[in-house]
Amino acid sequence: MSFERRRFGGRSFSKPVEEGKEYEVDIRETSRRGEGIARIQGFVIFVPNTKPGDHVKIKITRIGNRFASGEVVQ
Repeated sequence: MSFERRRFGGRSFSKPVEEGKEYEVDIRETSRRGEGIARIQGFVIFVPNTKPGDHVKIKITRIGNRFASGEVVQ
């Protein structure tokens, strides 16, 4: 599996998710905007329409420098 590598704070940072792929995650927190927050290997993923305690399957829709966005897959 290839990970995109970026320089972050003088260190190389590998992103553990890929756009378009699906993952099963646990929503642990809520963002200030009301989105659920999941983490994969510490990497933050914002998932709209979820709440803490949800266990959902998501598809990664966007990857940024410090976080990703995903949507729930039915």
